[in-house]
Amino acid sequence: MPEQQNIEWKESWRDEYLKWICAFSNTKGGTLVIGKTDDGSIKGLSGTKDLMEQIPNKIINLLGINCGVNLKVENELEYIEIDVEPSEAPINYKGLYFIRTGSTTRQLTGQSLTNFLLNKSKIVWEKVLVEEGALADVDLNAVDYFIQKVKKSGRLPFIDDTDDVEVLFQNLGLVTKEGFYTRAALLLFGKEPLKYASTAFVKIGKFGETSTDLLAQDIVESNAIQITDKVLEILDLKYFIKEISYEELQRIETPPYPYEAIREMLFNAIIHRKYENSPVFISIYDDRISIWNHGELTPELQIDDLKTNHASFPRNELLADIFYKAGFIESWGRGTLKVLQECKNHGLPEPKIINHSGGFEITIFNEVFTDKYLDGLGLNDRQKQAVQYIKENEFITSGIYQTEINTTKSSAGRDIDELIELEVIKSKGTGRATKYFINVDGYKTR
Repeated sequence: MPEQQNIEWKESWRDEYLKWICAFSNTKGGTLVIGKTDDGSIKGLSGTKDLMEQIPNKIINLLGINCGVNLKVENELEYIEIDVEPSEAPINYKGLYFIRTGSTTRQLTGQSLTNFLLNKSKIVWEKVLVEEGALADVDLNAVDYFIQKVKKSGRLPFIDDTDDVEVLFQNLGLVTKEGFYTRAALLLFGKEPLKYASTAFVKIGKFGETSTDLLAQDIVESNAIQITDKVLEILDLKYFIKEISYEELQRIETPPYPYEAIREMLFNAIIHRKYENSPVFISIYDDRISIWNHGELTPELQIDDLKTNHASFPRNELLADIFYKAGFIESWGRGTLKVLQECKNHGLPEPKIINHSGGFEITIFNEVFTDKYLDGLGLNDRQKQAVQYIKENEFITSGIYQTEINTTKSSAGRDIDELIELEVIKSKGTGRATKYFINVDGYKTR
């Protein structure tokens, strides 16, 4: 068994291994084994009697924590296991802080250290008070915009009785009774939100064949309450090529992607992102649009949970509450479901949802598995017809495959198995009830 996030093997004791204990304590706990090689084989220890006295004392004196230090014997060879529990308080070794990342121990510095100490201290980034913040920093047009949205949503009954901005902010939890502004207040309504969160902007890029082929770009800066409208306006005017059709004399322009889906994706990015390191990125290609924000899913949720009814665990609760009161979002985690439904209504494939590069990304495709792409996979004509059938009808079964493609049961079975292996389709259900759908997760983008 290889070394993991919660286990580490060392052949002999050295005081510097207190860093590893510190890291386990600051992460999810773990076990440091003294007397084993890197592959987990027992080497054995000498002087274990002294070590069993020295190690606990060093842990308490230098780290201030208690750990289980246990002597073990296997094949007449002695070794020591040090069991470390996760600590609610930050633990340092000689003034330095360490955490576990995978099977490595890493020292925290800079913004990573600041974020770690805030989290351990139960201080939320958006609720940190800004000492220099004042009403003069607030964009009153943004406040008026919010009030109009609230009146329409009906989710803040007292809104008609409030004409004092600071009282309104206090009632919303954005300003303390002592008049101190939170970061959330100035991010949502500030004249210069980047002054308090340097990455509070959206970066749009239009790309050619690859991510290195940048054709155009825009940077959108605004308060969080209005930035979505401004981003959508730029996308509409500059980046979306609309399909033109007519109903009698009326001209109809259909965008390549549903605006409501893009809006939900942006709301999601604003509410759930981490603001310390990176802006929101919108990447546009001929076949897709992706929105990425720093900050992966919270531990309570997995990717598949987002495709069914699920609870909401917003990273920035104040922002989420304001967006809910303005009628921008629902409070029970229906954002991703709305994106899925809007894409379906628009005749688009299911979006691709992934965690990557320390962030969360949703990609909407206008087309996947084109003839050119399928030719590159070496598919036969039957398989290409089947893929086209699924695109037009959502799914296919073995029986439908045989009928529509005019082939035998055995050929259909081989074709389907190969399409699954190539990650072009995926199955749901068992036996005769098995249905086969397009597998967007298997679509390899450029």
